[in-house]
Amino acid sequence: MNTPRYKRLEIEWKHFAVGDATCERCGKTGESLRVVIEDLRREFAPAGVKINLTETLLDKTRIAESNEILMNGTLIEDLLAASVVSTDCPSCGTLAGESTCCRAIGIGNERYEDIPPEMIRKAAYRALGAEGER
Repeated sequence: MNTPRYKRLEIEWKHFAVGDATCERCGKTGESLRVVIEDLRREFAPAGVKINLTETLLDKTRIAESNEILMNGTLIEDLLAASVVSTDCPSCGTLAGESTCCRAIGIGNERYEDIPPEMIRKAAYRALGAEGER
């Protein structure tokens, strides 16, 4: 097992919500995030690493921050050397009651509206300073 430099991973996931509802892309990101966190907890438990997830629910005035993930205070796009783009989000539009654009990230020629598990895992390894990223 590789040994991380840091023993704590603080993850903050921000997403737009109306009541208990969130948009489809944030919902998919949240599912991926929970699966990866459970895997990482099992993987790094022997090294004594603690992983904490904080969900920050945003209202319509902060929709530009929706689907942001911070790991130990660093945005996931900075950990992955990705760019941030804004794309139309019909799902958020339905919740907000108006046409809405949400953040997506771009890596190379690929654009991700929801953040897939392998990217979350890669960013977590980088935030923990763990060698041998998978």
